[in-house]
Amino acid sequence: MRFAILGLFHETNTFSATPADRRLFTANGILRGKEIVDQHAGSSTTIGGYLAGTRRLGIDAVPLVFAFVTPVGPITEDAFDALVGEMTGELTRQGPWDGVLLNIHGAAVAERHRDADGEIARRVRRVVGPDVPVGAVLDLHANVSAQLVDALTVTLVYQTNPHIDAREKAIACTELVARTAARKIRPRQSLVQLPLVVNIARQDTSEEPMASLVAKAAAIAERPGMLSASVVEGFPYADVPHMGMSCLAIHDGDAAAARAAAEELARDVWSCRERLQARELSVDEAFDVAECEPAGPVVLLDAGDNVGGGAPGDSTVILAAAMTRGIRSLAMSLWDPESVRFCRSAGVGAEVQLRVGGWNPHSPNPPVPVKGHVRVLTDGRFEEPKPTHGGFRFFDMGPTAVVDTVDGHTLVLTSKAILQSSLHQFLSAGVDPTGYHVVVAKGVNSPRAAYGPIASRLIVVDTDGVTAMNLDRFTYRHRRRPLYPFERALFDPEATS
Repeated sequence: MRFAILGLFHETNTFSATPADRRLFTANGILRGKEIVDQHAGSSTTIGGYLAGTRRLGIDAVPLVFAFVTPVGPITEDAFDALVGEMTGELTRQGPWDGVLLNIHGAAVAERHRDADGEIARRVRRVVGPDVPVGAVLDLHANVSAQLVDALTVTLVYQTNPHIDAREKAIACTELVARTAARKIRPRQSLVQLPLVVNIARQDTSEEPMASLVAKAAAIAERPGMLSASVVEGFPYADVPHMGMSCLAIHDGDAAAARAAAEELARDVWSCRERLQARELSVDEAFDVAECEPAGPVVLLDAGDNVGGGAPGDSTVILAAAMTRGIRSLAMSLWDPESVRFCRSAGVGAEVQLRVGGWNPHSPNPPVPVKGHVRVLTDGRFEEPKPTHGGFRFFDMGPTAVVDTVDGHTLVLTSKAILQSSLHQFLSAGVDPTGYHVVVAKGVNSPRAAYGPIASRLIVVDTDGVTAMNLDRFTYRHRRRPLYPFERALFDPEATS
């Protein structure tokens, strides 16, 4: 068998003013052919799982094109058409295929396509025809549409948050696509969309109620004839009609059984709707708690500046509060290319006066003046050997400077915004986060796999920004109505399509 591996992976925050344009995709890396293998073989990513699964089954895997960019705003029209055009062009040129494995997120939005992932899958299906099985593993934050599921043969979804099961799900997807291609199974999929949004602070799958919902999905998947069952959290920062939670089920040959399973899971999710909402601590409340902790590090999760959700990673809200309160022994990263350039010109050991962070147009706080000395200058590249959020292995912060300030703070200033999902972001720059009483992480769930084991306490901080946890701060124009908790809503899974 020959399977094609390709994809465009983007989680789109439609409230971000930074477009995902061709320049940004090129800077973050568009991988082709062997480059995909070099970056992902042996990793815990979805593509790493596809490569492992095809190798295990003796399938000839042919990586074509893969594009990725850290979450920002919608994909520009020219970038989308160019990238998807290249993907489908290679799919046509190098075919025919026995199967296709897609690496897409499920919450991508393009300027002309609010359901960008559904459009990608539709175009892939148009190339390979109705009989070639096409599989995809979606992020748990996917906003799943009927168009997407209809175009795919097998749709699996991460079931951990932080996302540490990408490789596992990709291997399972590969096996199901292979069994379908060999005519050993006939997957029948069913999607149930709920009129429900889950708060970002209630999405950790090790905590209730998500822990029980994921366990229920796993139990359903073990029933005779079932091939998979997934609860999907959705992504609330994408203002699209299909935004929200959903449930997916796949049965071998029986569409009605798949539908019944998805409806059963959806009823359980709906019964937890109130528990899936949250209110967390303000910055001052979080510092009140942190100061009472006898040991650190206390990890403050900066919800409003969540890089993994489309924020720039340059918010100074927590830093400014720490300076006002006289909080010392604090470490944090900030996306600040200008300050990095200044530090590189000054050199290691130089005394510097900077205005850090807050330079992005939609940052919630202005730059903060600091004084200190440059401790370290690095190229910002590091490798994470262990499974972390999304399974990513190689990271590039761009040129990076570490500044120790007179206020007792250590700032890791980066030229590129990256997911703060690895301790090696600090360790590679010579900063040991366990040596600080307070560590600020720019995320809510993505940092937990890395920072949870070292933290004396994890605290979600309700900060402003384009990933604020209080969704009433955003103006939605395209979402469904009614949608809980914005409005009172009724849910009858048998009436949904």
